[in-house]
Amino acid sequence: MIIEMQVLNVEGFEKRILYNAAKSYSTQLKSGQAYNLLNPVIALTITDFVMFSELSNVISRFVLKEKDFLIDYPIYDIELIFVELPKFKKQLSELENIIDKWLFFLNNARGLTDIPIEMDNIPEMKKAFYIANQANLTLEELDDQEKSEFFIQDQRGAITGAVSKALKQGLQEGLQEGLQEGLREGLQEGLREGTQQGIQQEKVEIAKKMLGLMMDDRTICEVTGLAIAELESIKNSLMG
Repeated sequence: MIIEMQVLNVEGFEKRILYNAAKSYSTQLKSGQAYNLLNPVIALTITDFVMFSELSNVISRFVLKEKDFLIDYPIYDIELIFVELPKFKKQLSELENIIDKWLFFLNNARGLTDIPIEMDNIPEMKKAFYIANQANLTLEELDDQEKSEFFIQDQRGAITGAVSKALKQGLQEGLQEGLQEGLREGLQEGLREGTQQGIQQEKVEIAKKMLGLMMDDRTICEVTGLAIAELESIKNSLMG
């Protein structure tokens, strides 16, 4: 199963979902292996915006069908499931099952100071609540930034600023230490030391904030430039 949460409806988003599902399905087999070894792939996408305005239900499922008669393809190996959070309107007292509880949590996590007693017996939800509380943003900052397209741009800008700052700092140090070796070697030293230290720390801080907003791993890595392994290390450190 592929699970992704998307905050912004960016260009090409629908194609990316289909591409990832098809790629996960087609890359299962090694050369010479039989097709009956293929496992089904389910792509679950949770969006913070409405994708299908013509549908009233919160959860929608898409499978392959015959175009004219809408007959299902005999193999249900690729399924796309979408959860549109803005369509979920239930209050805490109206929650009926585990799905309702998760949707309520995702919709209201930023406003919860304590996990509701109705959810306290679900270990995975307690874990998610803990991670959400590790974000360094205040509630006011969340309200201002969470649903703004400028949020991701701000993060990219922060990285650019870190590069500039690190270059200046590194250049100074490099020039002071490398006068005897010449201007070129001093510049290289500054770039190597200042850029690596300054940018990496800034990326880590940005990733922590984005994790607190429940953004998906792929988006965080795309914005920050961090590797998946680095992001997993940050998650583990937040969980203590």
